[in-house]
Amino acid sequence: MSQQQWTPDRILETSGAYWATCALHGAVALDVFTRIGDNRVDGKAVAEHLDAPVDAVNRLLDAVTAMGLLTKDASGYANTPASRTYLSADSDRYLGYIIRHHHHLVGSWARLPEAVATGKPIRQPVRDKGTEERKAFLMGMFNLATRLAPRLVPVVDLSGFRKLLDLGGGPGTYAIHFCRRYPELTATVMDLPTTRPFAEDTIRKMGMDERVAFIPGDYLQDDIPGRYDVVWMSHILHGESPKGCNRIIQKAFRCLNPGGVGVIHEFILDDTLDKPLFPALFSLNMLLGTEGGRAYSQAQLSSMLETAGFVDIQRLDFAGPNDSGIVRGVKPV
Repeated sequence: MSQQQWTPDRILETSGAYWATCALHGAVALDVFTRIGDNRVDGKAVAEHLDAPVDAVNRLLDAVTAMGLLTKDASGYANTPASRTYLSADSDRYLGYIIRHHHHLVGSWARLPEAVATGKPIRQPVRDKGTEERKAFLMGMFNLATRLAPRLVPVVDLSGFRKLLDLGGGPGTYAIHFCRRYPELTATVMDLPTTRPFAEDTIRKMGMDERVAFIPGDYLQDDIPGRYDVVWMSHILHGESPKGCNRIIQKAFRCLNPGGVGVIHEFILDDTLDKPLFPALFSLNMLLGTEGGRAYSQAQLSSMLETAGFVDIQRLDFAGPNDSGIVRGVKPV
């Protein structure tokens, strides 16, 4: 995006792009794609289901149709293949939870000038939110990780290891997929007590409750019980200040067996910190919602691992969506 020429038209298009974003958020929040399903439905039927004015509902449906997410003819509206697959809640490829999570962030982004001027967060951390918002976040992370895991897991060679800790692992998506790939591996997910119902339900539904366990805990405040061969840290460091990251990585180092590995998965900035675009924007998102959280560069992550005592630090050959990457270090024998 930054390589394109910035014309007045492009500036204005970027400025107003949130209109389409909010139309998508609204349609998902009202669950219109699920309501339409495999049918063709007129606006009146959708309005009756929502107990909403027909004119307002038709305007939303028309806008989403203009975006190419619905089709329309004289008999009503129908899903496109994409909306039926990704935006209908009865699809196993549903992305609605992460879209709902994005919607919960909109209010804080509108107050970005205030956050920059004060250096202080605008919104509460997700961990302090109510059940609905936390569920949207956790299940959104599950949906994204489920899509990514088949590409990511083969890159992280865990051959010969027996015990994995998924630190801050939410519903345990990666723990489940690592155990599926490595039959001798068992895993423990450590996350906040409020995460437990979502994690245990997910682990059970995936048929992994005999090999993946959950322990409640705060990885910043609590000691990590047990000894492990692998500590997997996926998208937890960006929520913390450099000091907090160092504390987490040091705890990971201490709970590892000699020869074990600490593995970090994050949206990784270039060492200049000014690209790629998504991690740079994501760093602003962390300013809005955390005390000291940010996106980190490969050099910063490697330095944290080295400070904790890890050796043979390297970035793995993996490029995930939104410039996510993997940095790994080994605990000396």
